[in-house]
Amino acid sequence: QVQLVESGGGLVQAGGSLRLSCAASGSTFSINAIGWYRQAPGKQRELVAAISSGGSTNYADSVKGRFTISRDNAKNTVYLQMNSLKPEDTAVYYCNADTLLGLAHLTYWGQGTQVTVSS
Repeated sequence: QVQLVESGGGLVQAGGSLRLSCAASGSTFSINAIGWYRQAPGKQRELVAAISSGGSTNYADSVKGRFTISRDNAKNTVYLQMNSLKPEDTAVYYCNADTLLGLAHLTYWGQGTQVTVSS
């Protein structure tokens, strides 16, 4: 099992920055990739950014050039640096871990952290 705890959300004005953290614990050796997702009211959850165990990254088109995902393996923590925030970035942000242990492919979610960008 993997446990994920997000932190770093809050209220920020448009153009501002926030850094989200996702701390993983448990069977972290089984993690293939960690992704940040977000869900705005009335909308489907969407992938924002992801980073693989090998360090490869991918981003949603809407955040390219503004958001950066990174990891600190020593701390088992993944970060999402969000710059030039826009009101449309307002959402609950969730951390997701994709794991493979033997033949078992499982995903885990954190509890989410609210990001609110005011205009």
